[in-house]
Amino acid sequence: MIRESAARSSSGMFMLFLIPALLILSVWWLVHSIQQSSGFQVLGAVVANVVLAISLGGFFVVEPNQSTVLMLFGNYRGSERRPGLWWANPFMTKKRVTMRVRNFESSKLKVNDHDGNPIEIGAVVVWRVVDSAEAIFQVDNYDNFLHVQSEAALRNLAVGHPYDAHNDGQMSLRGNILEVAEQLKAEIQARLEKAGVEVLEARISHLAYAPEIANAMLRRQQASAVIAARSKIVEGAVSMVQMALDELSKRGVVTLDEERKAAMVSNLLVVLCSEHETQPIVNAGTLYQG
Repeated sequence: MIRESAARSSSGMFMLFLIPALLILSVWWLVHSIQQSSGFQVLGAVVANVVLAISLGGFFVVEPNQSTVLMLFGNYRGSERRPGLWWANPFMTKKRVTMRVRNFESSKLKVNDHDGNPIEIGAVVVWRVVDSAEAIFQVDNYDNFLHVQSEAALRNLAVGHPYDAHNDGQMSLRGNILEVAEQLKAEIQARLEKAGVEVLEARISHLAYAPEIANAMLRRQQASAVIAARSKIVEGAVSMVQMALDELSKRGVVTLDEERKAAMVSNLLVVLCSEHETQPIVNAGTLYQG
């Protein structure tokens, strides 16, 4: 494992004054040597000028939240993170790696959820490089590596959970947004650890049933909603009927036998649970046959 280490770079501002000054002196030396017709001095002045000219290629600039990876003949020589103008061996290869926060939005993937239903799912991943050496040397292309591994983690997440929960306590993609996001973040981070990448946030950006089953699932959701609403209505109606019977008995308004109680309960439940307005019927007779 290659870990990031600090590069031994020289101050660019100092070298910016030193190298041109030496270059001017070497040019003067060359001219003077030619005038003196000294072959050795001319050769030394030419070599000095060439070396100083090559040294000008050692300057590089580091921007804020950026790292420059330095390599000499294939060997890692450190990373420079300090912003500003720097100078290093001109024969070093310099690769820039941004340390800034970046976004990646996956494409809409079509997968089967835990129940086997085809769904469409997409995610947004917020990430940044924290180790420039690992990002450059541990993987071939850390940007493409992140895209592939993020989509693989998203597929694995979708397969492990149903779209909707059908049992109490069951985690679902639609019903447990925060928990699913944390699980997705942890799985992507585990996959990208070797690439020197830190995942700051991962969340589902698109979630829907596949078009071929969308209508059927919509009817299923509507039916579930109707059943839930009806259960609530019936529960409330039973409570109201019980309260009405208790109040009648408590205040002594009327004494009802079991048959009349059953009739009243039936009538009240019809009134309370009906979807339409009820029509009153006046009963002038009796419940009993004479």
